[in-house]
Amino acid sequence: MLNMVRWLGWGTTLAVAALVAMAVLYAAYPVPMAALIQREARACGLDPLLVAAVIRRESGFEPRAVSSRGARGLMQLMPETGAWAASRLGIEGFHPDRLFEPEVNLRLGCWYLAYLLDRFGGDPVAALAAYNGGEGTVADWMARGHWHPAQGPGEIPFPETRHFVAGVLRDYRVYRWLYRHLPAVWGRVEQLAAAGTAAVEERLGR
Repeated sequence: MLNMVRWLGWGTTLAVAALVAMAVLYAAYPVPMAALIQREARACGLDPLLVAAVIRRESGFEPRAVSSRGARGLMQLMPETGAWAASRLGIEGFHPDRLFEPEVNLRLGCWYLAYLLDRFGGDPVAALAAYNGGEGTVADWMARGHWHPAQGPGEIPFPETRHFVAGVLRDYRVYRWLYRHLPAVWGRVEQLAAAGTAAVEERLGR
């Protein structure tokens, strides 16, 4: 490390390290099928990066993922939820196996998430809790005073739902930082890295 600093200087060394760290983060937080996710999310008034965070947490972007409870596809919809959403959207000929089709799964999943956001007054914590734990369950918690979205995900009664909501919100923050905030400074980092490469090549006499 000290040899690298001597060759490149602290500023350029940090820029190169930042590039490596960012490459690791982008690999850990990908957005496969970005155009499809963007289209279906925006059609439902959702932030595509929130949908990406849900997918990352639910299926790891594996279209044929099946949970132990039978949830299917990218957004891990239960067959009965998929059938209900399909009927609300006027999609005919629905079959549970269609949840393995990315376009169908995203269309139904985005619609369902948007429905839950509307159902719970636009509160993402409540909507995500309902997405995982069930609409009726979350409504019952709130009606009985067992939990309120203002308490945050840390107080959600079900451990699985608590971890799911906290995880999605954390991933959503990372996605927004990587794909919205970081590009504003990315050009400068690349310039510093390029300068470092040029300095190395000059020292090597290339």
